[in-house]
Amino acid sequence: MTTSPQEQAPAQTPHGGHPQRWLILGVICLAQLTVLLDNTVLNVAIPSLTRELDASTADIQWMINAYSLVQSGLLLTAGSAADRYGRKKLLMAGLALFGIGSLVAGLATTSTQLIAARAGMGVGGALLITTTLAVVVQIFDDTERVKAIGLWSTVNSLGFATGPLIGGVMLDHFWWGAIFLINIPVAVIGLAAVLTMVPESKNPQGDRPDLLGAVLSTIGMTGVVYAIISGPEHGWTSTTTLTSAAIGLLVLAGFAAWELRIPYPMLDMHFFRNQRFTGAVAGAILVAFGMAGSLFLLTQHLQFVLGYGPLEAGLRTAPFALTIVALNLTGVSAKLLPKIGTPATIAVGMTCLAVGLAAIALLGGNGYGGMLLGLIVMGAGVAYAMPAMANAVMSAIPPEKAGVGAGVNGTLAEFGQGLGVAVLGAVLNSRFAALVSVAAASLPAALAEAGSAAERREITEAFASGLETSQLVGAGAVLLGGLVAAVLLRRAERVAVAA
Repeated sequence: MTTSPQEQAPAQTPHGGHPQRWLILGVICLAQLTVLLDNTVLNVAIPSLTRELDASTADIQWMINAYSLVQSGLLLTAGSAADRYGRKKLLMAGLALFGIGSLVAGLATTSTQLIAARAGMGVGGALLITTTLAVVVQIFDDTERVKAIGLWSTVNSLGFATGPLIGGVMLDHFWWGAIFLINIPVAVIGLAAVLTMVPESKNPQGDRPDLLGAVLSTIGMTGVVYAIISGPEHGWTSTTTLTSAAIGLLVLAGFAAWELRIPYPMLDMHFFRNQRFTGAVAGAILVAFGMAGSLFLLTQHLQFVLGYGPLEAGLRTAPFALTIVALNLTGVSAKLLPKIGTPATIAVGMTCLAVGLAAIALLGGNGYGGMLLGLIVMGAGVAYAMPAMANAVMSAIPPEKAGVGAGVNGTLAEFGQGLGVAVLGAVLNSRFAALVSVAAASLPAALAEAGSAAERREITEAFASGLETSQLVGAGAVLLGGLVAAVLLRRAERVAVAA
């Protein structure tokens, strides 16, 4: 299979980057933002959907999970397809699918229609997440790539943190379908911009498609992610959770065995022998773990312990996202990496993230002041660690496999986020159950069972203690993971220098 020089590599300026690289970055970041917002924006519309679509609890769960489940399951396959068939083509296909899915979702009149539309949006989202990062790697040279990935990472953090806030504002003024229809003009503008500005690039080798690998990776990742999603609801030892996890892990093991056997693997398993790659993988999971788990705990801390409403709680988490934006837009985080190196940058970032979590646990129980300090320090940690981690993952994979690299990075983020919510949530529930005398699975249920004001106060204090314990566990895990990732990356650099 042959490709033209224009398809193999984008046009370069004397500085080594595409002449319109910053404008292209703005376009793909806008598209990326809409995808990430839809991971969390639906949560605030649950009351409206229950009322207007007569949706059951199971319907609501599938409306939320269909999107993330399909998206996470297809990330590796989408990245591999982008490398083979062209990243620009797949980026345009992703925008089109996401826009069509948003239109169907916004006009849905039944729960089944909305669930199907969300699944279609998940397919588009998988294509967008992988191709946007792959295009960034292609159009920026080594001197500017870290800053560009930092801005791309900023959009990731913004989408995750501001989804509920934007959803709340939209629902205050419009009906629930507007949270989907707002995606359509973004998709149309993105399609026009990608068509006219983004250069095509693909793997010049034209490897044969690994169809069985694509099927196995999709089934395996879907099984594992579904187990993580369903664990808190059905119980970690339930038949549903254990069966899903077992199927997912067995199929992923089969996927790894198949990839080692064939000459044209979708994901070259030998990448995992590269200490730079494995160090970045470990760190990426722990950054996502700490960020998702901490935000999951923070919303409960602000509402149940400090007594803020949903919108007030959302506004009070804003300093976390604003710190990330400020450090990445000003280039402060990008300047640190060339000065002290990737391992030290990751160690600094993960340490800040851990210290921020610990500060919230120890200082945030009595008011918002201590929590504000922790949020700012956490934001600084994510701003330093996440771009360095993404750059380490992408630079450890050959440029012609940039789509697969982006798929790996996206899969790690999905896995880490689910793991953070699951593990820290389990620690919270375990500690809370051990401290209260009433049998209840949540704070509202426990308060309803309380017989006096003193007992209610005791239950609230027990919940606050559970939050503190889970946040400290998260801080310890993030700190340990950061140090391990830094050591592996430092060792890989020494081996490369010696070679």
